[in-house]
Amino acid sequence: MDVELRHLKALAAIAEAGTVTAAAAELHMTQPALSRTLAQLEARVGVRLVDRSSRHLDLTRAGATLLGHGRAILAHLDAALADTRAVDRPLRLGYTCAVLGQQTVPLLRSWRQAHPHAPLEVVRQDNSTAGLATGDTDVAVLRTVPADPRIRTEALYTEDRVAALPDDHPLATRDRVRLAELTSGPPLPLTLWPDTGTASVDLWPPEQRPDRTVEVRNVDEWLNLIATGGAFGVGAAGTAESHGHPGVRFIPLDDAPAATVYLARPAHPTHPRTEDFLAAVREVVSTQPYGNSG
Repeated sequence: MDVELRHLKALAAIAEAGTVTAAAAELHMTQPALSRTLAQLEARVGVRLVDRSSRHLDLTRAGATLLGHGRAILAHLDAALADTRAVDRPLRLGYTCAVLGQQTVPLLRSWRQAHPHAPLEVVRQDNSTAGLATGDTDVAVLRTVPADPRIRTEALYTEDRVAALPDDHPLATRDRVRLAELTSGPPLPLTLWPDTGTASVDLWPPEQRPDRTVEVRNVDEWLNLIATGGAFGVGAAGTAESHGHPGVRFIPLDDAPAATVYLARPAHPTHPRTEDFLAAVREVVSTQPYGNSG
C-alpha cells in the first residue's frame, strides 16, 4: 500500500508538537484518528517511526529519516502548487512614486511584445517595499533600499534630483536652481513622505536646512500640497517624468546628489516569470539616458 501525503503531514505534526493530542489539534483531527493514521504509516513502511515509551513522543532513527524526506516532499509540493497558481495570474510590478520614468512605456511595450501570454500589472503600493513584503507584488522598482531582510535589491541606475515648487513661486521661472536657494526664499516647509520618498533635510548643510518639514503619506498628497502652495519638495527625475501636475513646476537641481533606482524582488520569488521580467528591466535600462550606476 502507498504512503499518502496525509501520512507525512501527520508525522511532521507529531514531530513538531511532541504529543498526539497537540498534533491532532493542529491538524483539526481527533486524537484517535491521528493515532490510526500514524499506525497506518508505520504498517506501510514496515518499521516503528515513533517511540511511545514516554508521554512526549520522540521519533526513532527511521522516523527522523522519513521526516526529513517527508518535509522536503511537502515543501516541493507547496512550491509546485504556488507555481501552478501563479502561471494564470499576472506578474505584479510594484512601485511607490514612479516606475522607470520615461523608460516605463518602453518597458511595458517590450514585455508585451516578448511575452504576449504573460500579463503584467503595474501596482502602486505606498509602503517601503512597494508591496513585496506583504505579497501584493512580485517585483518592484524602488528609490530607497528597504530594511526588510526578505527583499533583495540591485542598483539599476542613478537619476538627477529636481525641485518641486508651486508654479507661482519666485523660483518657478528658473531653468535650474540650487539647494540653498530653496531655503532662502519664502518660508515654505519641505514636504516629505518618510517611508518611500528620497528627500531629507540631510541634503542641505546644517546651516541651510529648511526650518520646517511636513509629512505626507504618498506622492499624490505630496503633489497636492506643493500645488496649493503649502510646501516645496525635492524628488527624483523619474517622479517628475511620471507625475505632471497642474500647479507644480519641476526644476533641475544643480548641486543635489543623484538618486539611485533599485530593482527589488523577494529572496524567494513565487511567480515563474520573475527572472524573465528582471532580465527585461535590465535590458531596457541598459539603453536609458541616466547612466547605469551598478
